[in-house]
Amino acid sequence: MRRPVMRKLTVLAVSAAVLTTVGSAAATAPSTTSGAASGAVPVPEKTPVAVGHGGAVASVDADASAAGIEVLRKGGNAVDAAVATAAALGVTEPYSAGIGGGGYFVYYDASTRTVHTIDGRETAPLTAGADLFLEDGRPIPFAEAVSSGLSVGVPGTPATWRAALDKWGSRGLGTLLKPAERLARDGFTVDETFRSQTAANETRFRYFPDTAELFLPGGELPAVGSVFRNPDLARTYRELGKTKGGVERFYRGAVGREIVRTVNRPPVDAGSGWRARGGELSVDDLASYRARSQAPSKTSYRGFGVYSMAPSSSGGTTVGEALNILEGTDLSRLGEAQYLHRFIEASRIAFADRGRWVGDPAFEDVPTEGLLSQEFADSRACLIKDDAVLSSPVAPGDPRSPGACGAAGAGVPTTYEGESTTHLTVADKWGNVVSYTLTIEQTGGSGITVPGRGFLLNNELTDFSFAPADPAVHDPNLPGPGKRPRSSMAPTIVLDAERRPVVAVGSPGGATIITTVIQTLTGVLDRGLPLVDAIAAPRASQRNGAVTDLEGALYEGAVRGELEGIGHSFRLSAEIGAATGVQRLGGGKWLAAAETVRRGGGAAMVVRP
Repeated sequence: MRRPVMRKLTVLAVSAAVLTTVGSAAATAPSTTSGAASGAVPVPEKTPVAVGHGGAVASVDADASAAGIEVLRKGGNAVDAAVATAAALGVTEPYSAGIGGGGYFVYYDASTRTVHTIDGRETAPLTAGADLFLEDGRPIPFAEAVSSGLSVGVPGTPATWRAALDKWGSRGLGTLLKPAERLARDGFTVDETFRSQTAANETRFRYFPDTAELFLPGGELPAVGSVFRNPDLARTYRELGKTKGGVERFYRGAVGREIVRTVNRPPVDAGSGWRARGGELSVDDLASYRARSQAPSKTSYRGFGVYSMAPSSSGGTTVGEALNILEGTDLSRLGEAQYLHRFIEASRIAFADRGRWVGDPAFEDVPTEGLLSQEFADSRACLIKDDAVLSSPVAPGDPRSPGACGAAGAGVPTTYEGESTTHLTVADKWGNVVSYTLTIEQTGGSGITVPGRGFLLNNELTDFSFAPADPAVHDPNLPGPGKRPRSSMAPTIVLDAERRPVVAVGSPGGATIITTVIQTLTGVLDRGLPLVDAIAAPRASQRNGAVTDLEGALYEGAVRGELEGIGHSFRLSAEIGAATGVQRLGGGKWLAAAETVRRGGGAAMVVRP
């Protein structure tokens, strides 16, 4: 199939009003949050877009973005700034990320014009079998599994930071943890998002005394505008950053032993009535953990190179397949309903293939190259009709032997995946770029805090299938010893024909990460939207289910009726994803962009506006 000619990207109509608010305060200078309670610590302003030189950072949190900017200003590179930003997010976004979790790190090296990735996904205990979440042959209730030691995988975040810095960093971990350590010690100002996420977890946080003591100070929800401090995490960061053996202590020393003890015998409030199943984690599980360095996934779209995470994440292959399916349609010429129809159907098909073929490649024969081939995408694109809707679950195709609209077995529903994750994007003055998604799984992770350490443990192992959806269909995502559960995280970097960065994006949101990234990329590359507008646009998410999720503006708009007229079914979703990105403007200038509304808005900053 002939590929359309690559379009030249420009920044379109970023309003003067928005740019005026960016100013020097948005880049670095702190200013007190409006309406904050007396005694609140100053925080940088949140602005969703910033343009300038010297490098850029975009995250969901102003303190975290400021930590990254501080590193860039002092001469650090994009990798250094990404680690500093991530560590700060572990303080201010502890329910979404932290050293008790894992993630995926995508790095563009400007000197070689190449993309590299690190798989820092959590792993199951070496004793885990396919029956990890079964009792008496039946799956454990999901609600019981998530707040238990059984759900906790070996954290990968500290190992990811060490691997990235060893390969590409210019500063030591101890130096890069200082902004986050200071933030944990001195405190940050509680906003409405932090309070509401705490409130949503209040019941299960009270099951675990150490969690309640930390996140429900004085037994109460933290008040908006109050100062939240985490001295235990500050101390843990200080130990982690020690020149000799800091990260080793996490995996082979005292911290590792404390994690094992907490997972296997979760400290539960005896009066809560909660039965927190213990895990089977061992010190050997932590000592044997490695962050994997691996080649990125890659596909070509409109002449651009789209690089992301290969398995164990399904993000890169599923985003790539959907884009390949859309390659044959000029999305720029379609009306909104036609565009959404094509996007929804391409996502539906790509998720069908994801479910059948993608798992941890150390355990499964994942046909990554086939899933990303244009030949396979063309064999699947022919299923899409302009005047009809596919019935889910769509049966998967066979990327090893693409046929004419063929299928390879029965379709099965997409399994649940937690939505609390965070994403950051960084560029530096040398042109290096990092797109990094990290998580502890659902909001609040397992709910279990390591006593005296100030961080929550993940419940990432619930991303495994508890049991096959259909016993007759192979499920590549069942638990196994040391196995990484399948993820949807899709940190992505797009390069032009000369292998220079065009845009980098990513998002939290569980399985909706994939559709958020697809929609954002097509918004920029096809629909001509400025990056901040592509991020802010109302979203749809179809994951091979009977209904498609729609955010309010789409659900309440006329386009919904048009799509229902050809057979689509929808349900209202309050929020889908929370993306951030950076865009290269040329001449050493960068644009950073984040959400305008979702999760209270994001924080885009540059070194020199």
